[in-house]
This record gives sequence, structure tokens and C-alpha cells, in this order.
Amino acid sequence: MAAVNPYQYVTLRCVPRVDREEFVNVGVVLYCQATGFLDCRCDVAVERLRALAPGVDVEAVYAGLRFVEGVCRGEEDLGEVAGRDLSTRFGFLKAPRSTVVQPGPVHGGLTEDPAAELGRLLEALVR
Repeated sequence: MAAVNPYQYVTLRCVPRVDREEFVNVGVVLYCQATGFLDCRCDVAVERLRALAPGVDVEAVYAGLRFVEGVCRGEEDLGEVAGRDLSTRFGFLKAPRSTVVQPGPVHGGLTEDPAAELGRLLEALVR
């Protein structure tokens, strides 16, 4: 039997107009300290975004998600935070910000396979 490890995750939200407090889930970031896992998966439903906000800058959404992916991978050209340890990078990604892509609240769970759990969460929360 494989080890069961605790993990934390945040759902990534596209918030086209912060003043309306409406959003569409567009991704998930999962961090499992015990296995050294930090990754994200994204799926942007452009038609849903445009139904919510016809003038949404879809390229800005994709750019925000590419940034999150790069921080997860530790791409140092993205700045100091991308070169830090996984815990610091997750802490940065889960912090609230006023951009078009925002993290939701932190949740947790237990898993034997963080990558498979990330896929399951993407299906359950985004697709």
C-alpha cells in the first residue's frame, strides 16, 4: 500500500470584473510537501468567460495561468519567487491578488498520488 500524504490546493479563478465578484474556475494548484510536489493544471472555458464578461481579455487570462505554471516549475526568469523552495512558491500562489486570475481559499486532503489527485480536482472543480 502506498503512503497517504496530506496536500493543500487552491482553485484558480478568472475574475473579469472584481467589482461584480463573479468568477469562473480555470485551474487548480496542488502542493504536497511530503512528496515534493507542486503543480497546476488549467482548462479555460472561453465561452463561459465570454458569457460572464463579453469583453474579457482572454490573452491576459492565459498569461496569468502561464505565470502560475512557470512558478510551479521554478522558472527563474519569472523572478525571485520562482527560484524559492516549493513551500514558498505555493505560499506566493495562494496569496490573494487583484489580477484577472486569482486563487480561491486553501483546501486540503490526503492522497497516495498527488498528480492523479490534481487531475481529479481539475475534473471536479473546473471542467
